[in-house]
Amino acid sequence: MEDLSAAADYTEATGVDTTWVEHLRVPAMSLGTYCIRAGGTDDQEPHEQDEVYVVICGRAGFESGGRRVDVGPGSTLFVPALEVHRFLDVTEDLTLVVVFAPEETPGP
Repeated sequence: MEDLSAAADYTEATGVDTTWVEHLRVPAMSLGTYCIRAGGTDDQEPHEQDEVYVVICGRAGFESGGRRVDVGPGSTLFVPALEVHRFLDVTEDLTLVVVFAPEETPGP
């Protein structure tokens, strides 16, 4: 058993708008915290793995697969591998728990 409670903590960005903190990596999956400061830009690229995002706190828009939704605490999103996606219009500091399956590797 491993306690992953720290995955719910916001980490302030230093010099950029986003922060990524990995908490777990095994061959089948990896899990981390992705934080975007209010007013910040999400500049991530598509990943080679499927992803699940769980919004812990904050508010923003999210675009993926030609669709846009508003997200807030409790929002849970699935993004298939290689799909272009990003968080937009971040109005409150955003903390996301992110699960990659299989484990995350650099995007294309």
